[in-house]
Amino acid sequence: MKILITGVAGFIGTNTALNLLKKKHIIYGVDNFDNFNSLKLKKYRIKDLKKNKKFFFKKIDIANRKALLNYIKNKKIDLIIHLAAQAGVRYSLINPSKYIKVNILGFLNVIFAAKNFNIRKIIYASSSSVYGDSKKYPVNEQGKLEQKNIYATTKMLNEKMAETYSKISNIKFIGLRFFTIYGEYGRPDMFLFKLFKSSFNKKTFELNNYGNHERDFTYIKDVNKILEKLLNFNAYNHIIFNICSNNPINILDIVKKFKDNYSVKIKYIKKHQADIIKTHGDNSKIKNSIRIKKISSFYDNFINVYNWYKDNKIYRL
Repeated sequence: MKILITGVAGFIGTNTALNLLKKKHIIYGVDNFDNFNSLKLKKYRIKDLKKNKKFFFKKIDIANRKALLNYIKNKKIDLIIHLAAQAGVRYSLINPSKYIKVNILGFLNVIFAAKNFNIRKIIYASSSSVYGDSKKYPVNEQGKLEQKNIYATTKMLNEKMAETYSKISNIKFIGLRFFTIYGEYGRPDMFLFKLFKSSFNKKTFELNNYGNHERDFTYIKDVNKILEKLLNFNAYNHIIFNICSNNPINILDIVKKFKDNYSVKIKYIKKHQADIIKTHGDNSKIKNSIRIKKISSFYDNFINVYNWYKDNKIYRL
């Protein structure tokens, strides 16, 4: 299968490409090399991906429709996995226009490209942030949506766009509400890698909201398995799945367990206004739909991810 992955230099994009390349798929990857996260790290990831001869990369901003169309034409793409987005809940309060450009206009351009070249299926990244601070847990895909920031709002609008275009085109859409994905090749701004970096560099780690958050951590290799199965999933028009472990973990507990084995200085700080207290998703829909029996528990993989971080010095930026 010929697959286009947008945002391929990102954390989930890189892992998705690496896994699908092992399954002998041909991967065309695009990324705009935005410097919101480490540009050097993105280049390292692409260098790793290029070791496989079935991987092809082009630096493209998906907000540039002409460039995207010119790249896709004549490639006979079978499927698009759309992961490109402006990430960062807090930064969305500072520069909201960038989120509109990349997350809304960019997604529209991806849909336009699919229509133009008769690509019948788009798997796209949404986010657990569309739920906001829920009153009842675990949240399922029919739960009430209450966005607390511009980032979450753009993800909700992506879902609305997919729903609309699924009815007026031949494209089938699968939306994935990701819940705190963690693992190898992770982003340096994410909680775990910031904790690891503070320990390695003997710097103080700032623990937001005094650690009184719960997160439904989801291991990247589980995401890989799910995406692999969804390639051949027969979606009807538009379907949305929670991608989560259904097992929220207290952030303070993680930090305490880490401190039991590794040296790290902690500074306790107040909650940021854009942050959500708890995420906890119901994953029964995705498990039943693609017949996955088990999702990894956080502590099964925590030390493995730390050891990967320790052994891959080039990624400790």
